[in-house]
Amino acid sequence: MKDKVFAKPIEKKFEFDQAVASVFDDMLSRSVPFYDEVRHLVISLILAEQKEDMRVLDLGVSTAKFLLDLHSRMDARMQLKGIDNSPAMLERAKQKCRAFGASIDLELADMMAYSYEEEDIIVANYTLQFIRPIQRIELVKRLYEGLNEDGIFIFSEKVVFEDKRLDKMMIDIYYDYKKAQGYSEYEIAQKREALENVLIPFTIEENIRMCREAGFKNINTVFQWANFVTFVAKR
Repeated sequence: MKDKVFAKPIEKKFEFDQAVASVFDDMLSRSVPFYDEVRHLVISLILAEQKEDMRVLDLGVSTAKFLLDLHSRMDARMQLKGIDNSPAMLERAKQKCRAFGASIDLELADMMAYSYEEEDIIVANYTLQFIRPIQRIELVKRLYEGLNEDGIFIFSEKVVFEDKRLDKMMIDIYYDYKKAQGYSEYEIAQKREALENVLIPFTIEENIRMCREAGFKNINTVFQWANFVTFVAKR
């Protein structure tokens, strides 16, 4: 279904409810620049490490698009799992996994309360930005502790820039991108209002510092387009 969630006046702050879940794949492809390319890049990084029974955990699995793509490309029998706190998202994920006959473990869970144990790779695709900053820092510490000795945390985020003029330029460039994807100025303004104080981005430096303080020794950016960045953090 085509994303028309913000084509009418908003009545509440943004949340991953049934209305969003029903159009989420279209929303991602039209709202996140180079989303498909980033997804393929992250999958390629995982496949370079793949081995039998390797544990891959997707935080905020949404409709399972990422894990389904990974499942279709893997050669080794990895253990794929996704967690999400949205029942609407998880129901769509389960329907898609059944349709494709994919063996993917899906669990309704709060990532702040989830027990991370012996994970090999943890992925968070544009997920951390929806968690309050103080909780976000604590979560990354828990992810570090829940990874195996050579574990990897791969995450993509929308970011802000300390240079306010540059930040404004990046926002304008991003809005032009969304207009080119068919969103009206009204829809863009509506979504921006709905996301205010819900999506709270860090700077690139703050994301790297958060990972270092959690214990990660090697943190790199592997992709950036304007204010969208993908990070790889290794223990």
